[in-house]
Amino acid sequence: MRPRIICHMMTAVDGKITGSFMETDAVDGVNMEYERTNNFYNPQAWLCGRVTTDENFTFYHKPDLDRNASVVPEGDFVAVKDAPMYYVLVDASGRIGWESSDLKYEGRPTAHVIEVLTVKASNAYKDFLRRLNISYIIAGDQNLDCALASEKLHELFGIETLMLSGGGNINGSFLNEGLIDELSLVIAPVTDGSPDTVTLFGRAGCLPEKPPVEFSLLAVEQLSGDGVWLRYSIKK
Repeated sequence: MRPRIICHMMTAVDGKITGSFMETDAVDGVNMEYERTNNFYNPQAWLCGRVTTDENFTFYHKPDLDRNASVVPEGDFVAVKDAPMYYVLVDASGRIGWESSDLKYEGRPTAHVIEVLTVKASNAYKDFLRRLNISYIIAGDQNLDCALASEKLHELFGIETLMLSGGGNINGSFLNEGLIDELSLVIAPVTDGSPDTVTLFGRAGCLPEKPPVEFSLLAVEQLSGDGVWLRYSIKK
């Protein structure tokens, strides 16, 4: 089994999820609505990729690695099984420089960090996580196995509802594996226009092309600040 997975994102009207538009009054006007709509799903966890995490939370700090660390036990490491909230980070190679096992985000419960690694993550990095009491799971050899990661999050941590929160390649990976149950978009009344900023769904170069994915509209709600909340299910 796996959690119910909702891709919940704030975007510009041109589908961008990062860029200078995030600093505008238009986004400020719908920020509270983004949190309200997130809470609508009553999630136990939210998941982001490495770049999103570095840009917003860890600010490109380097991990404090001990290259001479003893070999850690094989497999997954569960530090906390009953946290009120989990922050799940996809960090295939093990590069994020955490300073704490807890992540604080305004408007949400303090979250225990879970790292999703692949087998290519070093022993030194796993030792670093253990020293900080940060949980980790192994899901994939060279590339992330989204399905396996999802199953482990449910089985090891009891996560029933998981919010997928970017970036674009992470969103695209889960979409291409057929793991997204609902798409929840809060659209701010602003455009970005840059050809270099990230869109809602992307595809990492190592992944194969897949056919276009179609959606069925579930609901539309006008939000304060001239925003719109769109909810879609995925056509199977």
